[in-house]
Parts: sequence; structure tokens; C-alpha cells
Amino acid sequence: MLKKVSLSNVNTGRTNTILVDTDTDEKALAGSGKAPNELAKVISLEGGGEVMARIMAKKGNIEDRAILFAGVARCLDRNIPAIKSFELQANRVKSPRYRGIIAEIAYQISIGEKLSEAMARFPKEFGGEITALIRAGEESGRLPVILTQLGDSQKKTLRIIKKLKKGMIYPAVVSFIAVAVVILMSVTLVPAMTKLYADFNSELPWATKLLIKLSNVLIHTPWMLGIPLFGVYQVFKNWGKIIKNVSVQKFFVAIPVIGTIVRKSAAAVSFRCLSLLLESGVRMNTSLQITAESATNYYYREFFSRIRTHIADGRGMSESFIMESHWLGEDGRVICGI
Repeated sequence: MLKKVSLSNVNTGRTNTILVDTDTDEKALAGSGKAPNELAKVISLEGGGEVMARIMAKKGNIEDRAILFAGVARCLDRNIPAIKSFELQANRVKSPRYRGIIAEIAYQISIGEKLSEAMARFPKEFGGEITALIRAGEESGRLPVILTQLGDSQKKTLRIIKKLKKGMIYPAVVSFIAVAVVILMSVTLVPAMTKLYADFNSELPWATKLLIKLSNVLIHTPWMLGIPLFGVYQVFKNWGKIIKNVSVQKFFVAIPVIGTIVRKSAAAVSFRCLSLLLESGVRMNTSLQITAESATNYYYREFFSRIRTHIADGRGMSESFIMESHWLGEDGRVICGI
């Protein structure tokens, strides 16, 4: 449930409205970051109001996760209690989802639950590799160090994602211009040329026939243009689900330039995850299993799963890596031989 919290400063009279995705008013106050000199009013949003607020609100992402880990690590390093450490991050994260997560984790810790157990309640935001690292930090007494490493890792991943998005801007602009030019020609130029083509009394190329048919559709039934636009919207909306499909992943990996980028980004994330797990004292077998399960790309899930099997059979790490290097593409043997 989405809660709207209005915070009024008693000194200045200024009011801020904050959205928190949680189930109780008490957690909403904790997730809003309420200060002692502020008066709070909590309203539960329902129906259409909640739907619109969720659409307009910022979505929880890796940036919020990086901010959360880094902030909690600094607080714990300064001997601030865990509950207070999380509550202090409520004003730093930007999405209602993560404000609600902060409030829930703080509440679970207050009733005696471990941090790793509290975070395991949110598998979508904190995957198996993160909860395993937190658990290892709790057992070894190095929780602030682990959280700092997680924060740094999330920031590096965020930088990779931003670079990928920047790299896709140019192709997206070119594609948009190409589509716009085709539509403009179909509406203006092609109808004028159609009469000329008819006077030729000759067989037209299939591309020209296709362009004429597209022109007729756009002129006589322009609403048909909404169908592909709606399809593109659905693709972007469900991209997270689509990209998890093995066939889609194989397709993108097979594309010459994009495939290299996809492999390198997946390798950076997966190997960083394995490095953090091993450095935190998580057993080799468990580390490989968690890395395989958390890998976003099919090839890397297979790679680490097979490595785990080889090591379970008694082979060494370097030998196992070389045997399965083909899963990592052309640079596989170079990566595995380091």
C-alpha cells in the first residue's frame, strides 16, 4: 500500500510530501525520514489515486541500492545502531519502494531479526548473492566492510549500465529518424509518385510495392500506426521479462558489436559478484552456486554452474575455468588463463 506522508517543519512552516510503499502508518513515518522538529500527517492512497501515484513516482533501481549500502556502511562504521543507520537513509533514497524497504528492515531488526533475514524478505531488490554476503559479514564481524564493498560494486554496475545506455542513444536516434522519414515519404511523396508508377504498366520491385501499401494504410487508416507504437511500448515496458528469455539472450550475443558489449557487461557483474563472495569468506561451492543463480545472462549461468560441477568432482579452479572458457566468447581463454 502506498502512503503519502506530509511533513511540516515547525520552525519554517514548509511542508514536504513523501511517498512510502509500506503497510502501516508507523512504518510510513520511519520511511519518510521524519525529523524531531517536523509534524507528520499520513494518508493511505487507494484506487485510482494510488495507481497514478505509482505511475508518476520514481521507480526503485540500482542507484537507490548503492546509496543505501554506502550510507548504512558509513553509519555502522561510526558505531551508529543498525536501526538508526537504516532510518537515516530514508532521506537519501529517491523511490517510495526503497523507503518502504528501509522502514520494514528497521522494524524487523527492532523485533530481533538479523539483517540478512530482513533483507531476504525482498528477493527482487536483494538477490541471493547480496544476502549471502550480508550473512557472511554478520558471522565474521565485518558487516561495515561488506556493505562498503556492496556499495562500491553497485556503483560500478551503475556506471556500466549508464555507459550501455549512452552507447544506445545514437542507434536509437538513427532508428527514430529513419522511421520518421519513411512515414513522411509514405504520406507525402509516395501518393504523388503512385500515379506515375501506374503509367509505366510494368512490374514494380517488391520494396516499392511494400512502400505503396504502407502509404495507403497511413493515409486511409492512420489509426493502424498505433499498433506498432503500442507494440514498441509493450516491449520497453516488459523488457526486464523479455531479456530473461534464453532465446533473446542468445540472439543479442550473436550480434557482432552488441554481443561483445553484452558479454563484457555480464562478465563484469558476475566476476565481481564471485570476487566479493570469496573475499567475504563464503565457501567456494556456495559462492559459485550463488553467482550462477544471480547471473543475468544464460551463458554465465551455465559457465559458473559447470565450474561448480567440475570443482565438486575434484578439479582445480584454473583447470575448470579453461575447460568451460568457450562460454565466455572469443576472449574466454584469455580471461580464464589470467
